[in-house]
Parts: sequence; C-alpha cells; structure tokens
Amino acid sequence: MSESSQRAYTRWQDDDERERLLMEQLPQVRYIARRIHDRLPRHVLLEDMVHAGVVGLIDALQKFDGSKHVQFGSYAKFRIRGAILDSLREMDWSPRDLRRKARRLEEAHSTLRSSLGRNPSEPELAAELGIDLRGLQLLLGEISGLEIGSLRVESPRDGREEDLCEYLPDDSEETPLFLCLRSEMKHLLARAIAELPEKERQVLALYYYEELTMKEVGLILGVGESRVSQIHSMAVIRLRARLAELGDGNGHQGPEIARGAAGGA
Repeated sequence: MSESSQRAYTRWQDDDERERLLMEQLPQVRYIARRIHDRLPRHVLLEDMVHAGVVGLIDALQKFDGSKHVQFGSYAKFRIRGAILDSLREMDWSPRDLRRKARRLEEAHSTLRSSLGRNPSEPELAAELGIDLRGLQLLLGEISGLEIGSLRVESPRDGREEDLCEYLPDDSEETPLFLCLRSEMKHLLARAIAELPEKERQVLALYYYEELTMKEVGLILGVGESRVSQIHSMAVIRLRARLAELGDGNGHQGPEIARGAAGGA
C-alpha cells in the first residue's frame, strides 16, 4: 500500500471510529439534558439543551486524547454537561427577582441557624420570611435550578457577580495548593452533608451519586417530583450555610467556599 493510500485508510478508520463513538454516546446526551431539565422552569426547552449537548459531544470527539488513558465516555460526559450549562448561562433564563428571593432565603436560614444553634425547620424558616409553609415550599421549587453547575458568586468586595473559574490555575491538577484545597473541601463538604436531615441526604445521594432523575428519586422516597425539588433546594441552602461556618472556622473565605461547592455539586 502506498503512503498516500495508507494515510487515506487511516483517516477512514478514524472517521469510522468517531462515528461509532458519536452514536454510542448520543443516548447519554439526552439523559444528561433530561436530568438538568428536571430542575428548570418548563419554558426552557429540553430539545434546545439536547442540541447544546450534541455540540459538546462533537467538541469532545475533536479534542479527546486517548493517550491520557481516560475513557471517552467519562470525558464526553464532562464536555456534554459543560456545553449544556454554558448554553443555559447564555440564555439568562432566571429572573433577577427570583435570585433576590433566593438570597433572602439563604440570609434567613443563616440568621436562624446562628440564633438557634441548629438548622431551622421549614416552618421556622417560613415564619422568619413572613410567609406560610406552602409559600416557602413553592419558593424552594422555583429556585431549584438557579445554581445548576454555576460557579458565579456575588463578590464580597463590591457586590457584583464574578466567576470562580477565573481564579483557577491552568494546570490545577498539578498544583500542590489546589490538591490541598480540594482535599480540605471534600472533608468540609462530607462533614456538612453528614449533618443534614436524613431525607435531604437521601435526595443528594440518589440524585448526584446514583444519577437518578428527580422523578426517579421521588418514586424511591414515595414523594412527588416537586417535593424532591424542594428538598434538594433546602439541602443546598443548608450546605451553603454550614460550609460558610466551617470555612470561616478554618480561616478561609467561608461564603465563597460555600457557594463554589454547593453551586457545583
């Protein structure tokens, strides 16, 4: 076989392999899109998210380096989810009023936790906000998707939003400081999760570790999908408050650590 024929044959093999990988991972695109869509308002179209995920999958195919001994499926999952989240950020689908309500809810939780010395119950939190329990649960459902994968936080310096990704070093995995901070963050997060009520721990475990949808989690726990969404939101609020305390106690910028960890969960 001539050199030009060999190159053409290799290129055909590469194209054939890329097409195989693409078809193999397409179901994962829709699965990831559906899991994220579960936490969003109904006006956000699932098909738009699937399209963004396919773009992420194609990008993964182009950038994948098999020499790094990483399975393509794992790498593709990361790129697909990132592309979907990027599309949501560009969409700016969440109203500012809802974000203000979410911040007020977090502040009320922190105030009560400080005064009570424990996590407040939902009725106590509702009373602090001046609303009934049903109103609180509706609010929890509305804010469920606000922090999907987001690393955008409110700066303690000037109140503006900033992206924590801008502060990450390029070769973070090889930075001793980053490895130390990541290890400490895992410890703080595990400690905070252990203090959550049992049902909130179950929801986090089933949603993030078992990778079930909100509907599937509800079927297992015997509650509705909307209630799972509310429990998830409450768990995130509690984690943020506790991580802020733990972070301050360890000499860190607690609120930034809490928002970064809970937002990217």
